[in-house]
Amino acid sequence: MTEPSVPAGDPADGPAAPLSSRRRLLVLAICCTSLLIVSLDNTILNVALPSMRRDLHTSIAGLQWTIDAYTLVLASLLMLAGSTADRIGRRRIFQTGLVLFALGSLLCSLAPSLTWLVVFRMIQAVGGSMLNPVAMSIITNTFTDPRERARAIGVWGGVVGLSMAAGPIVGGALVESVGWRSIFWINLPVGLAALVMTARYVPESRAPRPRRVDPVGQLLVIALLGSVTYGIIEGAAAGWTSPLILGCFAVGAGSLAGLLAYERRRAEPLVELGFFRSAPFSGATVIAVSAFAALGGFLFLNTLHLQDDRGLSPLDAGLYMLPMAVMCLVFAPVSGRLVGSRGPRLPLLLAGAAMTASGVMFAGFDAFSSDLTTITAYVLFGIGFGLVNAPITNTAVSGMPRSRAGVAAAVASTSRQVGSALGVAVIGAAVAAGLQLTGWWIITGCGAAVLLLGTLTTGRWAAGTAERTAARLDLERTRIPVTTP
Repeated sequence: MTEPSVPAGDPADGPAAPLSSRRRLLVLAICCTSLLIVSLDNTILNVALPSMRRDLHTSIAGLQWTIDAYTLVLASLLMLAGSTADRIGRRRIFQTGLVLFALGSLLCSLAPSLTWLVVFRMIQAVGGSMLNPVAMSIITNTFTDPRERARAIGVWGGVVGLSMAAGPIVGGALVESVGWRSIFWINLPVGLAALVMTARYVPESRAPRPRRVDPVGQLLVIALLGSVTYGIIEGAAAGWTSPLILGCFAVGAGSLAGLLAYERRRAEPLVELGFFRSAPFSGATVIAVSAFAALGGFLFLNTLHLQDDRGLSPLDAGLYMLPMAVMCLVFAPVSGRLVGSRGPRLPLLLAGAAMTASGVMFAGFDAFSSDLTTITAYVLFGIGFGLVNAPITNTAVSGMPRSRAGVAAAVASTSRQVGSALGVAVIGAAVAAGLQLTGWWIITGCGAAVLLLGTLTTGRWAAGTAERTAARLDLERTRIPVTTP
C-alpha cells in the first residue's frame, strides 16, 4: 500500500511559471494517475497471493517476499528519489519512474519463478520510488496558492481511498477470469498514457537549493532494512538461533549504530536525527510504522484466511473486504477536515480506538465466527485506517521550520513503507509458525500504539518540544558544519 507523501526536498521552491487553471488540473490528474497505479498494484497483489502460491509452488515466506521486496526498496529510495528530482528535474525523474514501473510490471507478468518475480518487483519499486514523492513535489510546485494546493492534496489523498476500494474487486475479477499475471498488465497502458501526458503538459521544475546526496547513509539504510526483514521472514525456516539469522540481526544492529554515528556528522544528512527531539515528529514516525504494519498484516492475514481457509474465490474475497475499503474511502477526507478544524489529536485517537477494537474482535472474540462480526470488524478497521493517514504528515511537520517541512514529511512517508514491510514480515512469520492468533494480537497492539502515541504526542508538552526543536534546527543552519560531505 502506497500512501500520499510529500517532497523530500526543500519546499521553498522558486516561483513556477504561471499555468492556466485547465493546465494545472491536467498536471494534477497526471500525478494522481501515478499514485493510482502504484496503490492499485499493492492492493490487487494481496488478492492474488493464494493463486501465486499455488502456481509458483511457494511458501508463506515466498509470499512475504513478493510484498516486502517491493516495499523495502521503495522505503530505502524514497528520500533519494525526492532529492535527486529536486536536483536534476522533477519531470525527468517522474518520467523515468513511469518507464521503470511499467517495465517492472511487464516483467512481473512474465516471471517464470518466484525468484524472478521478486527481482522484477524490485525493479517496479525503483520506479515507484520516483513516482509518488516526485509527483507531490510537482503538485506543490504547480499549485502555489495555499487554498488550491490544499484542495489538490485533498484530491491526491482521495485516490488512495479509491485504490483501496477498487483494488480488491478489480484484482479478484482479474485473477478469477484471466489469472494472477493479469494484475500487472493494467499498469502498462496507464503508465504509457501518463508518460505521454507528462511530456506534453507537465512543466520541468527544480529546487533552487537541492539537498546533497548521502551515499553512505543510503547504503546503511538499505543494509538495516534488508537484513532485519530477511532475518524476520526467514527465521522460522532457518532457525532463529542459526548463524545466518543471528548474522542478519547483527548486520542490522551494526547498520543502525553506523547510521546514527555517521548522520550526526553530516551537514545535510539523509536522516535528520535532530528531528527526533520533537515529540510530535517522533510520535508521527512510530504511528506511521504501527498503522501501516497493522494494515500490511491485516491484508495478509485476511487474504490467506478468506481464500485458503474459507475457500472463497479471489473475486468473492475482494467483495468480502469491500466494507473495510469503503470506510477508508469515506473517512480519509473526513480525517483531513478534522485535522484542519480540530488538529491531529482527535482523528488519531479515533483511529487508534477503532483499529484496536477491530484487532480485539479478531484476536479475542473470533470475528470470523459470523458474517456480522466479520463485517463489523472490517468496518472498524477501515474507519481507523481511513482516519490515521492525514494526521501522520500533519503531526510530523508540526512546528518544523518551513525549510525542513518537506524532509520531515518524507521521513514519515518512509516510515509508512517500513511499517508495511515489518507488518508483513512479522505477522507472516507468526502465520508460518502456526501462530495466526498471535498475528491478530500484534495488529491489536499496533492499534493500541496509535492510540497511546496519539494521546502523548499531540498535547501542550509535545508542542513545546516541537517549538524548541524548530528553534534549534534554525540555529544549526547558521553554524559551520562539523564536517563537509
